[in-house]
Amino acid sequence: MSPLSTVLLAFSMSTDAFAASLSKGSSLNSPRLLLALKTGLLFGAIEACAPVIGWLLGLGASQVIQDWDHWVIFTLLLMLGGRMVHAGLKPTSDDDGLPISNGTTNWWLIIATAITTSLDAMAVGIGLAFMDANIWIAALAIGAATTLMATIGIMVGHRMGAVLGQRAEIIGGLILIGIGCLTLYQHLTEQAGHLSL
Repeated sequence: MSPLSTVLLAFSMSTDAFAASLSKGSSLNSPRLLLALKTGLLFGAIEACAPVIGWLLGLGASQVIQDWDHWVIFTLLLMLGGRMVHAGLKPTSDDDGLPISNGTTNWWLIIATAITTSLDAMAVGIGLAFMDANIWIAALAIGAATTLMATIGIMVGHRMGAVLGQRAEIIGGLILIGIGCLTLYQHLTEQAGHLSL
């Protein structure tokens, strides 16, 4: 994977956490930086671990289906991207977002939310096992992007509202679909080049 693809992947994986934190930040009168940073770090740590777990699960399978791994990557990213676009197009409900109020923070529910939003990253980790990608760089990039985006989401949510979070999720989904299409195109053109030789 190129550095640009890694950065795009990292930020597209962070959009779920950004949408959740932004929508909750919209209900806070004046969010505190320490709370936003703690929430961001929690999301970032969990999001960084998820692709490594997926990568480990995908390693064994990558040897078995090496001849059509590009179709697996394309299908996974297409499904994940489509799900993110669909989620971004759905109307928001009052229950969306993180369990934070100005008075109290339910950290166990935030952890559950972070795990839920990291499932996409785990599936991407499975896809990365089939690619020429450094999982450690990808995981660190995803964790750093998620920390940044979740922190920003809490801090600016009360000004920008939940609508921006939905748009970010749509953009993240489209980026994943684009990476999947690019991976498939590169592999098919390589195959065509080998066949012409």
